[in-house]
Amino acid sequence: MDVNQDNNRLPEVENNPTNRPRIDLLAMLRRIVKNTRQFMHGRFDLREGSAPQAEVIEEVRKGIDFKGTNLWVLMFAVFIASLGLNVNSTAVIIGAMLVSPLMGPITGIGLSLGINDFEMLKASWRNFLLMVAVSLITSTIYFFISPISTAQSELLARTSPTTYDVLIAFFGGLAGMVAQTRKDKAMTVVSGVAIATALMPPLCTAGFGIATGNFNFFFGALYLFTINAVFIAVATYLVVLFLRYEKKTILDPVQQKKNTRYITLVIILVGVPSILLGAQIVRRTTFEENVDRYVSKVFQFNRTMIVDYSKEFHYEDDLSRVEIRLVGEPLSEDVIDNARAQMDDFGLHKTELIVKQADSDERLDISKLQNSYADIIDEKNNTIRRLEQRLATVTPIDTLSGADISRELAIAVENVGSVSLSKHTAYNNGSAEGVRVVAIVRAIDPAEPIDLEKVRQLLAVRTKSNDIKVIQE
Repeated sequence: MDVNQDNNRLPEVENNPTNRPRIDLLAMLRRIVKNTRQFMHGRFDLREGSAPQAEVIEEVRKGIDFKGTNLWVLMFAVFIASLGLNVNSTAVIIGAMLVSPLMGPITGIGLSLGINDFEMLKASWRNFLLMVAVSLITSTIYFFISPISTAQSELLARTSPTTYDVLIAFFGGLAGMVAQTRKDKAMTVVSGVAIATALMPPLCTAGFGIATGNFNFFFGALYLFTINAVFIAVATYLVVLFLRYEKKTILDPVQQKKNTRYITLVIILVGVPSILLGAQIVRRTTFEENVDRYVSKVFQFNRTMIVDYSKEFHYEDDLSRVEIRLVGEPLSEDVIDNARAQMDDFGLHKTELIVKQADSDERLDISKLQNSYADIIDEKNNTIRRLEQRLATVTPIDTLSGADISRELAIAVENVGSVSLSKHTAYNNGSAEGVRVVAIVRAIDPAEPIDLEKVRQLLAVRTKSNDIKVIQE
């Protein structure tokens, strides 16, 4: 009886869900993490496909020395970049950056720090300073003799470095060094890095500052070049550490810590001012965008029009300023006060609003409105002129004039029967040269000739055109 009862209980124990073997979740998570790490390692392993260390070092060493060909190419690249900055040509500046060999000594500095090769470090520093001196002297000479001394937008863009320039230089340096360590060198990557990091234009802009006596340009551009050079070298140094290149000289831990402190100090000294400048530019840009939104949303009235508005941003405790000039029906003070009350909603804190209207005591300067209208009218006149020129090339001789001319030709020139007249555009290698009058005449008696010269002379008088082609059928 007891045995049967035990037998009857066994299936109940097996079928009870609470007593089934539980899956080991911890083991499953470990397997997932392990598989993920293997997958990511296989995808992002920089050591796969990397060139031997000796080959990379030799390749970098070749680009360090500035003599002979490298020095001449550098000077030519400086002239090209200076010309591009002078005439505001982005394409020319990009070409100069592709030609420029400036990356060599900078990459050499980063590599030599990573492997403790102090002989290479000395050579890299010497050639780096020579490179900077030659570039500054060459660009200064060019801008000193150039007849164009106006600072164009491409040149001005190299005088105010920001945090973004730090990031561009850093990631550009990473990409460049990674490409340099591959067995199959990706030249497109190296070319892209040369364009992105833009080492050449700041040096040429600094030369412009020296030639014109504008030392704000000189220091701003030189600082941008310093940012690029430092963070390209730092990026190279980090790639070398990541790839665990063998050290040429083994330093004691104390000296190694000192070197790390020096590198960190240089990064801070170079990077912090750019962060502050970047923050200021972001604040200014945000302010200007907020002003544009505020004016477009708040100052929309049926009988009042905005002539122009200006915005002044101040970084310190001084109030920023928005000045709006209006024409049309004057706005009441209540409306203007309501507009002021909405400024906080658009992020315009500590901003003064000044509204100038046509009936105010101050004289409203509408020169900008006149200039704007003048530009619009000029553009419309140019469009009308172009359309008239195109219309003249396709307009045929009108029917009445053609009928009169054909009757005159029949009377004045013997043997002229039917006459066909039209205007055609004459082209030379794809370029329109002018409008030609073409006349096709048919003789009454095909056996008798027609005086085609006389026909041409009469048509020249009647059509007021000297370009006439007469054809006899």
